Amino acid sequence: MKTHRKLFFVLLTASAGIIHAQHVFNLTTASEEQRLDDLIAQMTLDEKVDALGNNTQVPRLGIQGSGSVEGLHGVVLGGPTYGERLNTPTTVFPQSYGLGETWDTDLLYRVATYISIENRYLFQNANYRKSGLVMWTSNVDLGRDPRWGRTEECYGEDAFLTSRLAVAFIKGIQGDHPKYWRNAALMKHFLSNSNEYGRSSSSSNYSDKLFREYYSYPFYKGVTEGGSQALMTAYNAYNGIPCIMHPVLRDVVMKEWGLNGTLITDGGAFRLLLSDHKRFDNDRAEAAAACIKAGITKFLDDYKDAVYDALRRKLISEEDIEKAIRGNLRISLKLGLLDDAADNPYAAIGVTDTVAPWSKPATKELVREATRKSVVLLKNNNHLLPLDKQKIKKIAVIGQRATEVLQDWYSGKPFYTVNVLDAIREEAGNDIEERYVATNRMDSARTVAAWADVAIVCVGNHPTCNAGWEQAPVVSEGKEAVDRQSIQLDQEDLLLQVAQANPNTIGVLISSFPYATNRANQRVPALLHLTQCSEELGHAVSDVLFGHYNPAGRLTQTWVKDITDLPHMMDYDITHGRTYMYFKGQPLYPFGYGLSYTTFNYSQIAVNDRSIEQGDTLKVRFNLKNTGNWDGDEVVQLYISARKRSEQDPVKQLKAFRRVPTRKGETQKVELEVPYTELQIWDEKQHKFILPDRDMVLEIGTSSSDIRLRTSFRTKE
Repeated sequence: MKTHRKLFFVLLTASAGIIHAQHVFNLTTASEEQRLDDLIAQMTLDEKVDALGNNTQVPRLGIQGSGSVEGLHGVVLGGPTYGERLNTPTTVFPQSYGLGETWDTDLLYRVATYISIENRYLFQNANYRKSGLVMWTSNVDLGRDPRWGRTEECYGEDAFLTSRLAVAFIKGIQGDHPKYWRNAALMKHFLSNSNEYGRSSSSSNYSDKLFREYYSYPFYKGVTEGGSQALMTAYNAYNGIPCIMHPVLRDVVMKEWGLNGTLITDGGAFRLLLSDHKRFDNDRAEAAAACIKAGITKFLDDYKDAVYDALRRKLISEEDIEKAIRGNLRISLKLGLLDDAADNPYAAIGVTDTVAPWSKPATKELVREATRKSVVLLKNNNHLLPLDKQKIKKIAVIGQRATEVLQDWYSGKPFYTVNVLDAIREEAGNDIEERYVATNRMDSARTVAAWADVAIVCVGNHPTCNAGWEQAPVVSEGKEAVDRQSIQLDQEDLLLQVAQANPNTIGVLISSFPYATNRANQRVPALLHLTQCSEELGHAVSDVLFGHYNPAGRLTQTWVKDITDLPHMMDYDITHGRTYMYFKGQPLYPFGYGLSYTTFNYSQIAVNDRSIEQGDTLKVRFNLKNTGNWDGDEVVQLYISARKRSEQDPVKQLKAFRRVPTRKGETQKVELEVPYTELQIWDEKQHKFILPDRDMVLEIGTSSSDIRLRTSFRTKE
């Protein structure tokens, strides 16, 4: 062991006549590396092996463990995953998929900031002392296929959009202090995990170009720009090598990107490396050694026997373990767990404040804002929406989903919930008569629809499939361990029957993923989409229906018309027709799509430079005018494409966006920036990013299909 690792600092202070001795790792004046050197030097071998697990506490040295908790759209200390166990209420926001549909990076930063504060409160408040400061969020796996059972956990199909949302969320989770983190954000699942069936043994295969430009890109940005220093590896293999032991962990994630924190296995992944991937002929010691040498720093299942055996057989050394746990301990250091509370500005959360964050009015407002910003208006024939209360005397509310606020397996237990029916009743008051039926049994739905002036039908999936692990009685539903076998909405007939009975029918689709709702799109005059889980779900729907909020959510996946429009589920080469970038057909709804109660005009596009070289930033300016009668947000989207495309080049690719609030009649001068790095492509021969010499097309639109402005520029090496 190196001499400097044996450093011990004796700090002498006169405090009530007592002389205090302090280790270097306790000294905030020492460098981060000095502190880690000293801490590791003080640890026994058993403590070092313990630190390869999910909790890095060292009680003998007075070091508190960080612990961990799920946090995709709120702190998870209750909810469906907890079963009958005692749990703690927490704030529940829309699913990640819904947060993605806001296209609002500022909102995601504020949501993540709130979640982070709530989590610190629960960790430090004397009434709770729960949770962990390493938050497993964001899930930046890409939704390349709508059949993926965990689509609800991702932000969508686009790598650029996902990266911007993830960076904002990570920064909100970790805070803006120059030295300490409020919480640590751990992204998952590295890499290309978007199939549930066979995930523990299958391989996601594709080119190095797609690795760099698509699948790894959000992780790359999350580390290098967001500041995350933690990743969870996926169960699957990538190009034949299990992700848990893939060379890219050390060669790319650590060496190129600079991650010096935690690389953790998913739960049970170490066991599955042998049983499902059939590696190492059931030799656990060799498997553990291979994982550690590849870059794994934490195991999320039983590992100690394998590590000790690997040490005994000299497959790894104690120094290998020290190098691995260094990153884990670094995160504890960043969280302030080695320091006096007085030095850490986040240590007072939950200690000096006594009001639970989930009970505050400001929290309800933030959840309500996030939820209504996520609402996507899919269709609005003849301006059926928003509803005019002065013209409505009778409302029919139909569908079981109207009375439910369902939680997924990565939800907490909400402090309260507001369902759609209750919110509509609150809005209707005594002036509008309301009737509710759950189904069309004995034609009850059609009967009540015919009676009403307006019929509101709530349909959608059940996020846990209302069934146990690996079970989904409805084939079009999915979740962890279950991919969807159909993209048809099983309740679409209910929508159609109601629409037949009442021409003023509004469909509210509450779902975690897209559906091929072709018939509803043709025959139902108004359609909304939003995701599950939010405790303010009902109010968000009501706000949009009755015109208290002008919807501006946008789709983050291509909604196809037919399951046969999708390539083979296990085809990870997206150039074969996946995502808006390579899709060959006509979608039901395109990527980036969403309507508004108002209208917008785009004009006078200009660019700062027609020739972009390394070091340059392309700046695009145009005018955006709200030409309708409503204040509203417009989500402006910038796409680029090569004028002369190869088969590997996308049809177009999102490179900038902004959600722009604009008052009716107002004209905004909008500027979007595209740094040259976003125009680079991966050259597989040179094994690096290059700025190609070619002519480019630049498009500004309201979706990937609705382009309002075009211009051109050139990139030069």
